[in-house]
Amino acid sequence: MANSITLIGGDTLLGREVREVFGESSLGGELRLIAADEAETGKLTEIDGAIAFLAKLDPETVEDAAVVVLAGTAKSSRDAMAANPAGLVIDLTYETEDDPEARVRAPQVESPEYEADHSGPQVVAHPAATAIAMVLDRLNRTFPIASSIVHIFEPASERGRAGIEELQQQTVSLLAFKEMPKKVFDTQASFAMLAQLGENAATKLHEVEERIERHLATLLDRIDSASSSAPPMPSLKLIQAPVFHGYSMSVWIEFDEAPPAPEIEEALAGDFVDVRGAELEAPTNVGVAGQSGVTVGAISPDRNNGNAVWLWMVADNFRLAAESAAMIAREVV
Repeated sequence: MANSITLIGGDTLLGREVREVFGESSLGGELRLIAADEAETGKLTEIDGAIAFLAKLDPETVEDAAVVVLAGTAKSSRDAMAANPAGLVIDLTYETEDDPEARVRAPQVESPEYEADHSGPQVVAHPAATAIAMVLDRLNRTFPIASSIVHIFEPASERGRAGIEELQQQTVSLLAFKEMPKKVFDTQASFAMLAQLGENAATKLHEVEERIERHLATLLDRIDSASSSAPPMPSLKLIQAPVFHGYSMSVWIEFDEAPPAPEIEEALAGDFVDVRGAELEAPTNVGVAGQSGVTVGAISPDRNNGNAVWLWMVADNFRLAAESAAMIAREVV
């Protein structure tokens, strides 16, 4: 199938978002769904209203695809890569990140002149890195940025369905005065803000924070290569928040000379960035579920620094990543 798109992990939370985004365009008609594990194999589902089923991950389901999208588990990504796919690999699991030929991608940030290197896996940039790069680059074009600090509040959905279920179960258990499950977070995540997870948590917050930094540095360097200057690398801090879905970010930006809020709103507005002015309610991670790009609001001056402002931005983590994958897929299909 010359133009087929094989989606590994078609029933994961991220895979479902990829299905929805691809299904909104002609890409959905080329999509083949592959299960991330044996338990999902043969399961009936749908793509844009049409019945589909999850096929078993076999070499032949990967070898001949024009595009292979990795949106399942680390193991399913490794198994898919072991089949040596001839088509373009789009990796949303970060499993191929260490491949010397892999390229971190965020088409929303890349300039029109950017020439994609398709010789290796296309690793979709972490959604937080994409969101930060979009906002800082948009502002820096008009108002040079001196420095910035970003606090990133991580949702449980970044740990997949298991993370959401554990946060829900912890909440129910706490209210019922019962022992909490801690398999995913290895600590109480419900009703808590965490600077680190438990010692035995499968994913460490500092590792995610370091990935965001790496991806953001790559995107900013790409901006610098395409224009006269890029915004300086911000200082980042990742915090586990007791929310199910969507990133929230508190951003402090110091300019060479701070503009008033209306001018910041004007500079930010455009493709992929929705701006909420002072007359509107500040955006929330709940309110942007299923929405494209990044939403910014609550722009206000720093009362203790005349050249700095605060802003609040939110993004649907899965939607942003899935849209990046769709834009990359369109480069070859």
